[in-house]
Amino acid sequence: MTLPERICYKTLVWTWGLYAFGSLYVVGPVLAWVLGGLAAFALYLGPAMRADLRPTGPIPGIVGLWFAGMFLMLVALWVGHINWGFSAAGTIKSSIGWAKGWALMALFPLAGAVLQIKREVLIRAHCRLALVTLILLPVLAVAPMIGLPERIFTSPLKAVGGPGPEYFTVYFYTLDPASWTPRWQFYAPWSPFAGLLGVIMVLFALEEKHRGWLVIGCLAGVAMILMSKSRMSLVALIVASVGPRMMPLLLKTWAWTAGAAVIASLAVLWTPLVNAVGSFWQAFKSSRADSTRVRETLQRIAHERWENDAFWFGHGRVAPGSHIVEYMPIGSHHTWWGLLFVKGLIGFLAMAVPFAVHLAVTLRDAAVHAQGRLPLGIMIVFFILSMGENIEIEAYLMWPALVLLGIHLREMAERHSVPAEPAQNTLHVQPV
Repeated sequence: MTLPERICYKTLVWTWGLYAFGSLYVVGPVLAWVLGGLAAFALYLGPAMRADLRPTGPIPGIVGLWFAGMFLMLVALWVGHINWGFSAAGTIKSSIGWAKGWALMALFPLAGAVLQIKREVLIRAHCRLALVTLILLPVLAVAPMIGLPERIFTSPLKAVGGPGPEYFTVYFYTLDPASWTPRWQFYAPWSPFAGLLGVIMVLFALEEKHRGWLVIGCLAGVAMILMSKSRMSLVALIVASVGPRMMPLLLKTWAWTAGAAVIASLAVLWTPLVNAVGSFWQAFKSSRADSTRVRETLQRIAHERWENDAFWFGHGRVAPGSHIVEYMPIGSHHTWWGLLFVKGLIGFLAMAVPFAVHLAVTLRDAAVHAQGRLPLGIMIVFFILSMGENIEIEAYLMWPALVLLGIHLREMAERHSVPAEPAQNTLHVQPV
C-alpha cells in the first residue's frame, strides 16, 4: 500500500480502538486536513514527490465545485455573525467548527481524487472493521441484560470543543425515552447515525470480491441497522443497495416497455395503491411518533424564522429550542432546513449545487459502468441522512465514503481519457 492508503486503512480498521478513547471526533478532522495537505503538496511538487505520493491527475471539476461551495458556506457564516452582532470570539469558534465540519465535505474527495488510494483498500478495511464489530456484538447485546451502565465514560478530549459531550462519550447502549428499551449506537454519537453507518458498511461489503469478507461486512452492517432501530436506515438499505443496480435498466428497451405497461396498469390500481402508500407512511411515522413530532416542529420553526428573519445569510448559528421540541436546537435534525436557518439561502445553494451535480454524475455513471454503483449508493445515503440529520457534524465518521467519492471521480477521468496513438515511422523503399 502507498502511504495515503496505509493512513486510511489503519485509521478505519482501528475505529473501535479510537472510539474506546473517545477520540473519533478529533481524528476525523485531523485526518481530513492531513490528507488534504498531502494532496496539495502532491499537486504543487508533482514529480519532486516520492513515487507513492505523486498526484494521479489534476483536481476534478466537481471537487473544485465542492471547494467553492464550502468556501461560500464560510462566507455566509461570517456575514450571518456580523448581521446578528455576534462577538469575534464566537465567530472564531464557529469558523473552527466549519473547519471540523463543512470543510471535510471537500477535503476528503480531494484526497481520494488526487492521492494514490485504491477503492479496494477502503473496501477491505471496512470489512475488517465489520469483523471487529461482530466480535464486540455479544458484549454490546448482553450489556443491558446484566445491568451494565449505559455510559462508560466521557473522554477529556471534549476540552477541544465540539457540538456536544456525546461526541466524546463511550457507550454500551442508550435507552429510548419513548419506550425505555435499549438502542445501540456502536461507535456513533447516537443510534440513527449508527444505522446509516451500517448501511454504508453493507454498500462497501457488496463490492468486496472475497466471499467471506463480503458476508462478514453485510452481517455487521445489518446488525448495526437493526440494533440501532433507525427507520431511516431501513429505507436507505433498500434504496441505496437496489437502486444503483437497477440503473443499467434505463439503457434497455425492454425495461422501458415493461415500465410503460406497469404505468398503464396503475390507471386501474391507482386508488388502492395510493391508500396503501398512505397507510404505510402513517404507520412509519407513528412507529416513533414523538420523534416525528419533534422533527416536524423543528422544521416548521426553522422555516418560519428563516423566511421572516434572515432570508439570505441566516442566523449564523443554531438557536436554543423550547420544551415543545424537547429543547433540541432550532436548525438541527435536518441538513437543508438547518442550512436555511443558520446560513440562509446562500448557504443552502452552496451545498445544494455541488450535491446535485455530484448526484447527477453518479446517476449517469451507475447506468453505464459497475464502478458507479457504490458512489451512487453513497450519494443516496447522504441524501436520506440529510433529511433527518445535520450532515456536516457527521462527516468525521463518513470520511471513507467521501474519500471513495473522490476515488470514483479519478476512475471516471481515467476511463474517459483516450491515450494518444504513437507516431508511425514508416520506411519507404524506392525500387531500383
